[in-house]
Amino acid sequence: MANTHFRPLARILLQQVARPVFHRSAFLSSRSFSHSVCLRSNVTHLNNILEGGPAPPVSVKTVTPAGVQLDDGLLLPAACIFLEGKVFLWDVPQQFWEGWGKEHFEIFEATVPKPELLLLGTGKKVKMIPPALRLYLSRNGINVEVMDTWNACSTYNLLLEEGRRVAAALLPLEPRSWPREQALQL
Repeated sequence: MANTHFRPLARILLQQVARPVFHRSAFLSSRSFSHSVCLRSNVTHLNNILEGGPAPPVSVKTVTPAGVQLDDGLLLPAACIFLEGKVFLWDVPQQFWEGWGKEHFEIFEATVPKPELLLLGTGKKVKMIPPALRLYLSRNGINVEVMDTWNACSTYNLLLEEGRRVAAALLPLEPRSWPREQALQL
């Protein structure tokens, strides 16, 4: 898909979390934690129980007038799409729904499996999606829920924790676009 409306966010660095595992003789056994195996010869005070497993999906910490802040502290100042555990920059017109077309949602055509639900966060207030865009997404097998960005982020985090295939297309609280030079640096 040769489209400039989406750019993978290159600075998403989800580091695997090192969690303390207290090893006592009662806990040393042949059982493994998650996907990692604790070997008696290299037992340390800290073992990464996520090692070798998939990276956790990106989730939202908070929404502020400055943008959407991820759990790792990265602040996204403009529109973005959360899809399959990744974040994409989303180049959209600043006016509600003037100039919007199916090309702004093409990323969902290439997604397999399709998300069960797309949460569309429309800033501070709910702005209903035009019927043509809703029909386009529906024909691609995607149900859309429109809500303000704060509630879209909260719902996204909740459904993500439940293991659901959910996507979120989020607009900032105040309309703003990605500065081209900033987007190229990310």
